[in-house]
Amino acid sequence: QVKPVESGGGSVQTGGSLTLSCGVSQYARVDYCLGWFRQAEGKEREGVATIAGDGSTQYADSVKGRFIISKDNAQDAQITMYLQMNSLKPEDTAMYYCAAERGAYCYGGLISAYYDSWGQGTKVTVSS
Repeated sequence: QVKPVESGGGSVQTGGSLTLSCGVSQYARVDYCLGWFRQAEGKEREGVATIAGDGSTQYADSVKGRFIISKDNAQDAQITMYLQMNSLKPEDTAMYYCAAERGAYCYGGLISAYYDSWGQGTKVTVSS
């Protein structure tokens, strides 16, 4: 297992933007399926977006056209994943988690049970 570490959360007004980052340290050049998930207070955790080892992406319908997931493999010892969030809405308010699963493809998609490595989360608050 690897230990993802998120950063970049904060408070923003409706219509604003935030970019979250997630660092995943790796001890060998292996592929990972990486994902962003979120959990609002009183609700279940839901998948937001995933990016596979080959760079292919998947988004939840609720964020399509507003959020962009990407990653940077430039450093051999660490992968950095990003979630650029635009046109934020109050319903985007949640704790956002980074998740990782070893493998070239995201077979589990936006299903949280597929991932075995999780970060501690970073809070995003969107005010109206």
